[in-house]
Amino acid sequence: MIRRKSTGKVDAVNSLIDQPADLRPETTWAQTRWAHVGEETLVNHTARPRLCVAALLPFANGEPDWAGFVRCIEWMRTGAAHFGVEIVFVLNADTGYIFDLDEALYAEVLRRFREAFPGQRFIAGVTARGAEGDSGFQAERYHPLLDLAQVLENCEVMLMTSRHLAALGPERRRDAYFQIAEHVTRPALVHALEPAFVPWATPFEPWLLRELAGHPKFIGGKVSTLTEPHFLYWAALCRDLRADFTPHSGDDFGLSTAIRVGLPLLVGAGASAAPLLCAALAMWRATADGSFDTRVYKLFEAIQSFEDVIFRLDDRGSAAAYKHSTAHALHLLGLLASPETHPRCRDRRGPDEPARIREALERPLRMARALAIHGFQLPPV
Repeated sequence: MIRRKSTGKVDAVNSLIDQPADLRPETTWAQTRWAHVGEETLVNHTARPRLCVAALLPFANGEPDWAGFVRCIEWMRTGAAHFGVEIVFVLNADTGYIFDLDEALYAEVLRRFREAFPGQRFIAGVTARGAEGDSGFQAERYHPLLDLAQVLENCEVMLMTSRHLAALGPERRRDAYFQIAEHVTRPALVHALEPAFVPWATPFEPWLLRELAGHPKFIGGKVSTLTEPHFLYWAALCRDLRADFTPHSGDDFGLSTAIRVGLPLLVGAGASAAPLLCAALAMWRATADGSFDTRVYKLFEAIQSFEDVIFRLDDRGSAAAYKHSTAHALHLLGLLASPETHPRCRDRRGPDEPARIREALERPLRMARALAIHGFQLPPV
């Protein structure tokens, strides 16, 4: 319960909720201690978190570029192996145009991936199908994509939000996730995001996160955030919960935060910067004497300056066109034949995008040369 505040700053801080048992569905993050925990208290130099890359589904001449798809994943796998980082690929999430895919193409992505990379672990994005009307939330709408993904081994599923799910209050949304979980047969991640990605998005309340973190089928969750530091809120609460539930950062505007606190990244930024992120993960780890490579701070800055351009907000306050920017970056890096998007994707950048991305690449390319980061360079002219 929230105790009555007395005068003075110390009393005000002491009035904040600091026990998960005291949470109520209506409790806001600002009313909890976990929204006021400094990042420095969460820092971890010994963890070996995985990098979960939301893989881009590339296109050329209006059709999926399967050769480019495989080439990009091989490029990322090579960088991860070089730096000793566990890499997991997220397929058919937002970077893979999940909301534009029909079920045949959704299944084709999974088939092509598994054919090319038989033992590679992946996470499949799943969301509701047929939810365009006003009939409200129905858990069964998640079943078609779950059924397509869960037949494969070394698979996890990420339960991506949908308009009707996001519209529910905390208690009804908890019940909705539990209903979906009844059909889940693989390890599952839940997913929260802010309106910068889609206007109807609603982040999890602390009570809802506590409830979902206690479900045996949910091994973790991703929070996609560009403004509020919800990932730090999650990290602080889950540390106190000591639950078998791992927060995954989806903050493409704060990529170094997850690395510093020793938790996984699950980001579209990995599609354009995987070798850099793998290098940063390796450099952040402390050696036996407790020291580490302080050049990682400059690498953090270079990565972020690059991704700030890729994920810049448009005049609607949306970062959704990052997929088009990512395709341009991979095209300039010589990995894709074309910077096209999905033909039905309406979130696109302007004709000056190649020049903007080339300029944004200058700093990370310079750092990659200075640090001998294999695989991050422009192709020879």
